[in-house]
Amino acid sequence: QVRLVESGGGSVQAGGSLTLSCVASGRTFSNYHMAWFRQTPGKEREFVSAIASSGDTDYLESVRGRFTISRDNAKKTSTLQMKNLKPEDTAVYLCAASEDLRWSGSYYRPDVYAYWGQGTQVTVSS
Repeated sequence: QVRLVESGGGSVQAGGSLTLSCVASGRTFSNYHMAWFRQTPGKEREFVSAIASSGDTDYLESVRGRFTISRDNAKKTSTLQMKNLKPEDTAVYLCAASEDLRWSGSYYRPDVYAYWGQGTQVTVSS
């Protein structure tokens, strides 16, 4: 069992920056692929970024170049640095962890993640 706790959300003006953190507890963090999704009311969860256990990363096209995902296995932490934030980035951001064998081809799908945090609100005003 893995427990994920996010922090770092808040309210910023467009062009501002925030850094989200996800701290894991439980089993060996280094074995897990990690990801960040976001969700707004009435919409499905949207893939934002992922980092494999190997360290490989990928991003939603609209955040590429503005967001950076990283992981620190010793601290059992995944971090999402967000710069040049836009109003359309407003959402609840959720951290997720996966050991699913399907992950490499399906990392953008919420159903390959068995563990989720409670989410942290990010609000960007224009």
